[in-house]
Amino acid sequence: MEKEEARNEKEKIEAQLKNIVLNLPECPGCYQYLDETGTIIYVGKAKNLKRRVYSYFSKEHQSRKTAILVSKIRDIKYIVVKTEEDALLLENNLIKKWNPRYNILLKDGKTYPSICITNEYLPRIFQTRKIDRRMGTYFGPYSHIPTLNNILELLKNLYPLRSCRDVITAESIACGKHKECLEYHIKNCKAPCRGWESRETYMGYISEAKEILKGNTAWLQRKLMDEMSELAQEMRFEEAEIIKKKYMLLEKYRSKSEVVSNTLKSVDVFNIEENKQTAYINYLHVTNGCINQAFTFELTKRLDETAEELLIIGIGEIRSRYGSDSKEIIVPFPVELQLEGVTQTIPIKGDKKKLLELSRLNVLQYKKDKQNQMDKLNPEQKSVRLMKELQEALQLDRLPMQIECFDNSNISGTDAVAGCIVFKKCKPSKADYRRYIIKTVEGADDYASMQEVVRRRYSRAISEESPLPDLIITDGGKGQMECVRQVVEDELGLDIPIAGLAKDDKHRTHELLFGFPPRTIGTKPDSTLFRLLVSIQEEVHRYAITFHREKRSKHQIASELDTINGIGPKTKATLLKEFKSVKRIAEAELSALEERIGKSKAAIIYSHFHAPTDTGSANALLRTEEP
Repeated sequence: MEKEEARNEKEKIEAQLKNIVLNLPECPGCYQYLDETGTIIYVGKAKNLKRRVYSYFSKEHQSRKTAILVSKIRDIKYIVVKTEEDALLLENNLIKKWNPRYNILLKDGKTYPSICITNEYLPRIFQTRKIDRRMGTYFGPYSHIPTLNNILELLKNLYPLRSCRDVITAESIACGKHKECLEYHIKNCKAPCRGWESRETYMGYISEAKEILKGNTAWLQRKLMDEMSELAQEMRFEEAEIIKKKYMLLEKYRSKSEVVSNTLKSVDVFNIEENKQTAYINYLHVTNGCINQAFTFELTKRLDETAEELLIIGIGEIRSRYGSDSKEIIVPFPVELQLEGVTQTIPIKGDKKKLLELSRLNVLQYKKDKQNQMDKLNPEQKSVRLMKELQEALQLDRLPMQIECFDNSNISGTDAVAGCIVFKKCKPSKADYRRYIIKTVEGADDYASMQEVVRRRYSRAISEESPLPDLIITDGGKGQMECVRQVVEDELGLDIPIAGLAKDDKHRTHELLFGFPPRTIGTKPDSTLFRLLVSIQEEVHRYAITFHREKRSKHQIASELDTINGIGPKTKATLLKEFKSVKRIAEAELSALEERIGKSKAAIIYSHFHAPTDTGSANALLRTEEP
């Protein structure tokens, strides 16, 4: 009995974890494994969160440590970021913050290298894993070695700093103890050891390098821009070009993603997203330029609370729960919250704006994942939700249980056809799809073709008393909507709402139209509802154009063989299979044709392609060719 209960509990845990894994986003980020007590036992990074986490549960692990880790996982949390580099940096911060048990076994977060600026008379800059505060100032550590190398390469290209390990003092320079090295001759160093560059200038380079390592690059760029402008005004263009190259190097470096700037000491970041019943609040805590806490919380609405009211509740609860004493909070909009000694910031640009965007990215992802989980558990609920969203957006009297969409297809009016697709409860009902060959319209007249198809469709529906749609969607804008309305309302007297999906100049669906005169309905391009409408439009286009291609291909397959009396489809197929083209059939010898289709039919074929204008001569030719 106990074994059975244990097995059932294990299966329940596995099902829960599997559901979480299947709903993970396929983007860069950090994942955190929690045990039954809610303690973080492992932190990892991933270029693709879903694929990486799935690998833990999709196979038997040979490593005993990994197998034990997986057996203790009871919950999975994650933080999404923009790039893999961000994930690497964030992972290092989280390992230091939580010191997870299994990260100690599998990875030591204390061995990452740092950048050192020495306290020497002429300081050096280099990477090291040994920290000795008496030797100099340290920046880092860096979990991503390419990032560290990029910074060192940038500093090397910007400033002619020495790389030698010589002990240089003011006295040794005055005595002429040092000699210029290869770095001087290849213009990587200006030989301050020989006194050919002043210490004041050299220390200016070191000061600017420190600002870059602190993340203070914007100030330095402004300084370079000012210097470049002054040199240009003085007609010193060669010197201005040197400054410009430094500016571009710095711009290239700044364009690369950074999780957080080192200029931010201690801040709390909040962002909120909501739906009718629930609000989601994301919290990021930054200390000394590093994100070391990140959570998303749910608040269930009791009344019609505003986003501001919900965010105020969330900020107070979260700061109290995690004991935050940050003197600055970053929020997406002003909130009436008085916290003693705490500054409220709504950033417009810069590193704080990037943090707010990262928080928004996480809260949106969390909201999306929760919705996906609910949709998978109850697919019917998703359909009802989408129908309600569409009903509210268009202010319909009833749920759009049945949606029908039309599209035409032709080439310069030839082989004109149309298609009608049906979606029931937001899912395609292919049994109800219908194809139409345009019969009464000559030339390429899309409006007239659409009216013919709609007229035929709903005239028959009325006569057969079959269900009418709750919504008609046209694959086009105002013109298509009006021509459909004229048939549906004016001719047939039906009361069916009509919407249109208009495309932009790049032929991409760009807005939903409804009403007469048509007005644009605000729908977010990344929303589930908008994606549903786009899928309906793409489906009707696929359906109509497939029918058009089939009809056109029949004409293309038609050949001169179809005009020969006595030659049927079977004979035609045999000849084309053997000779591959009509041209080769026409050039074939009579004997070759006889071998494939017999004497009588071969004579007909050969006569057709070789007959002279005179009929008598043709009969004579046939007689002479007979054995």
